[in-house]
Amino acid sequence: MCRFDHTICRDLDAACRREWLETNGIGGFASSTIVGLNTRRYHGLLVAATKPPVGRMVLLSKIEETLVIDGRRVELSCNQYPGAIHPQGHLHMKEFRRDPFPVFVYEVDGCMLEKSVFMIHGENSVVIQYKLKDRVRRAGSLELRPLIAFRDYHRLTDENGVLNPSLEIESGSVRISPYPDLPSLYLAHSSGELNPAGYWYRNFEYAVDQQRGLDFREDLFQPFVLVFDLSREPSPAVIASTEAHNIESARAARTAEIERRERILLCAPSKNPFVVELARAADQFLVRRGQFHSVIAGYHWFSDWGRDAMISLPGLTLAIGRPEIAKSILLAFAAHVDRGMLPNRFPDAGETPEYNTVDATLWFFEAVRAYTAYTNDYEFVRTRLYEVLADIISWHERGTRYGIRVDRDGLLLAGEPGVQLTWMDAKAGDWVVTPRRGKAVEIQALWYNALRFMEDLAQRLGQNADRAHFGALADRAQQSFPGLFWNEAGGCLHDVVDGETRDASIRPNQIFAVSLAHKMLTPQKARSLVETVERHLLTPYGLRSLAPGDPQYRGRYEGDVRSRDGAYHQGTVWPWLMGPFITAYLEVHGRAPAALKQVAQWLDELRRYMNDESVGQIPEIFDGDPPHRSGGCIAQAWSVAEVLRAAMELEVT
Repeated sequence: MCRFDHTICRDLDAACRREWLETNGIGGFASSTIVGLNTRRYHGLLVAATKPPVGRMVLLSKIEETLVIDGRRVELSCNQYPGAIHPQGHLHMKEFRRDPFPVFVYEVDGCMLEKSVFMIHGENSVVIQYKLKDRVRRAGSLELRPLIAFRDYHRLTDENGVLNPSLEIESGSVRISPYPDLPSLYLAHSSGELNPAGYWYRNFEYAVDQQRGLDFREDLFQPFVLVFDLSREPSPAVIASTEAHNIESARAARTAEIERRERILLCAPSKNPFVVELARAADQFLVRRGQFHSVIAGYHWFSDWGRDAMISLPGLTLAIGRPEIAKSILLAFAAHVDRGMLPNRFPDAGETPEYNTVDATLWFFEAVRAYTAYTNDYEFVRTRLYEVLADIISWHERGTRYGIRVDRDGLLLAGEPGVQLTWMDAKAGDWVVTPRRGKAVEIQALWYNALRFMEDLAQRLGQNADRAHFGALADRAQQSFPGLFWNEAGGCLHDVVDGETRDASIRPNQIFAVSLAHKMLTPQKARSLVETVERHLLTPYGLRSLAPGDPQYRGRYEGDVRSRDGAYHQGTVWPWLMGPFITAYLEVHGRAPAALKQVAQWLDELRRYMNDESVGQIPEIFDGDPPHRSGGCIAQAWSVAEVLRAAMELEVT
């Protein structure tokens, strides 16, 4: 259980660094800080996926709450306005905990009010439940003022005359449809007195957006007030949804969601508390895409990306006993392979997928390999995936988009001016920060492993001609790689080879030459590489994307969009890289007690972060420089997945 007491909750800076997240399995979510002060445009009680798992819109931003006890009105909300925090409800908070949902506990004159928030799985619905504990049983009431935004979650809204404030009121429910062509918001409630009262609240400020160089002021509309008589109804509840609900379903929905989460945790092969916590976090990224499943790359702003989905698949699904979801994800992306390429991402508005990546397709092979290793289900691969995989190899041999093709030495070329094809894909306007054109080191490791996997797969399936062909391609790559990439002076691999140019920057991409199943290096060179990476790139939370001694190193991920993009892969720490680093470390050091103890210590740093500095998630990035502040998305799929996979690797030792 994540729990923060009043010393954290009443310290606004500390409280606002900790953000909770609830998800609904179709791309929607609810999220804010642990005191309910929204610091981002992405915060909201109901961020609905209108084109699951994308098309996300902030419908219900928040609810302003007032507790009235013995005639005293106490505001429990918390907002940032220009020059002021108002109200200051955080000063009444006793604790925040996740148990298993976000629970906010307020203490006022001896009364305790608990609020819990959870989403109904498979629906754009959020349930907010309150419970008053009043030993003296004084008369009291609870006033709720919903504040709506009705906007794309990347944008902000201003007061306007277009909004339709009309309400459709029935017993126990109200419906508002403020703008044409947008979903209606239904709010079911338990015995509340509804008072229509349309008001604009102006100039909310979102501090994190301001720090990120974005627009940061917004107006929100209050369509009505709900008043609950707590002497008659000490446990009021509301359901905010894009569907009509009866409030009586709230209790059943809560029970169903608790049971669903318990079933997921029961599937996990380890009862280690850290693994269980990671398994809980992993579930938040798994979503439906039509008849299949997919992976939300990160919250709050990413959709489902091919690269992230394939890297994350082993940890999010296979490592914790969910192979059927892994199979569904593989089918979802296989259906969209085009010209031998996996889609890089499915855009937020649901347009045509984008094909601008070289590594997502190669990670597809690694995901299929992991699936067979965990399940031994070669029949599924034979009937549903083999032809797709073989066709991808063929396209890479003859050439596909963006100059992606096999060179005469058997290694993979990729890149054109103005595009970024590897995972180091930051681009600010026309500036490609890390273009990495030519032969990138991790692309060669992935290509070689894809070929060796296909060689093995073809042999298992009796495709002897294919086996010989894939084996010959792999042999050629293996012969070329060490001499072209080994950097004797650095005791590691060059990052990119482009013609006669060799990039000696010490980056983490080389770790995959050791962490993946098939190696192209001698054991001595592999050990030297891992030691170099450990010495220059390892931090408590993952690997830096560039060594601090490099002239291009940026130790802080901060400022406006251009500044942040310029630092994104120039020193910023990526937690997901801890997974392949641990695998590579154990590969070269063996599983002696000292090596296992060291790995456990590294993982413990991330466990501590999840429970002390986060609300049960692992973020996208950290600063390269101490104290390694977190940044980017508050919850990132491959961060959780690769740490989980590495933790399970340690468990089975």
